[in-house]
Amino acid sequence: MNPRPSEWWKARLLSTGNEGYIPNNYVARVNTLETEEWFFKGISRKDADRYLLAPGNAIGSFMIRDSETTQGCYSLSVKDFDSQNKVEKVKHYRIRTLDSGGYYVSPRSTFKSLQELVSYYKGQSDGLCQTLTFPCIAPKPQQPWEKDAWEIPRSSLKLEQKLGAGQFGEVWMATYNTHTKVAVKTMKPGSMSVEAFLEEANIMKTLQHDKLVKLHAVVTKEEPIYIITEFMEKGSLLDFLKSDEGRKQPLPRLIDFASQIAEGMAFIEQQNYIHRDLRAANILVSGLLVCKIADFGLARVIDDNEYTAREGSKFPIKWTAPEAINYGSFTIKSDVWSFGVLLMEIITYGRTPYPGMSHMEVIRALERGYRMPCPEGCPREFYEVMMRCWEKQPENRPTFESNQSILEDFFIATEGQYQQQP
Repeated sequence: MNPRPSEWWKARLLSTGNEGYIPNNYVARVNTLETEEWFFKGISRKDADRYLLAPGNAIGSFMIRDSETTQGCYSLSVKDFDSQNKVEKVKHYRIRTLDSGGYYVSPRSTFKSLQELVSYYKGQSDGLCQTLTFPCIAPKPQQPWEKDAWEIPRSSLKLEQKLGAGQFGEVWMATYNTHTKVAVKTMKPGSMSVEAFLEEANIMKTLQHDKLVKLHAVVTKEEPIYIITEFMEKGSLLDFLKSDEGRKQPLPRLIDFASQIAEGMAFIEQQNYIHRDLRAANILVSGLLVCKIADFGLARVIDDNEYTAREGSKFPIKWTAPEAINYGSFTIKSDVWSFGVLLMEIITYGRTPYPGMSHMEVIRALERGYRMPCPEGCPREFYEVMMRCWEKQPENRPTFESNQSILEDFFIATEGQYQQQP
């Protein structure tokens, strides 16, 4: 009912005649592939792996997606279990087209439509790694935020559950306008200037990327300031890595966490922005184990001397580059140093960096050229990425774009390529 470009479409429920607005990402044309639960349009092989390996997908869960290499063609991705290595993995099969317009995975079994192909392989594996079971669980489309809802009334929020407390405030799960689940960060009164915060927040809200936590709105008319963001079910990456579920994550998944964070930071780098406080506590994790960067830019507007001075008890010394500790020189290259420390947190399932060392001991050790050693079970190539991030001269450290490329290739190398025709 609303063909104009918009985040919200007016729609009518045919069974009742009721009319209302629905998000445009819930809409698909009838009798098209987009209406099939198992069709994932436009997602990459890498994201197919992420989605299928996410919690809740049984062995045999599957999707059909557009081929990344051949326009107009498709790929079938299936969740499998490697009994030898006792690890879940994803197998990918090319779906080839017939000149007559049909499809096949193996030339001995051809089909007029993708629907027929799916129906056939739900009945037997016939050379696939598994018989197809259920469509992959899709990430729920986020409800579009109201266009003009930036400074919102405090009364529009209902704080439901306290999720944590930090140095500068608390984090709550909340409901906005009785129907939208959000996260609310409440800032301790006096922790920042409202004017400085609003200036930074206006920049932060323009940084839109699927590996950055979405900033929806603010409450600044009186203290405490509220920062309203999208809600991430699994909480911080630090807490997740230390949890029972987190400690079960295999190496490819840990490397994937690292590559997702590098992807988000590569975007921040491209936008000529700086995070200033990159660490596992400031990465949030969704129910489908997507990692998103939070609190970017917030460190710049915090007034607390305990945080801004290097001697302060709240200053994150163990994550901070030497030039930022000594001279207050924060750049994207000091973020790269912090990323190296974050990689150490990931591979050790959330262990505190420089274990057993005080802040001053860390500063003196770094000045002598000390770097944390390679932890047990960490692949040498992964440790080398950390070491390049910890180059003394900032200009010698890699870009986030380079780190993303290395980590994504590393992730792909630990998974199989396309399977041979069955």
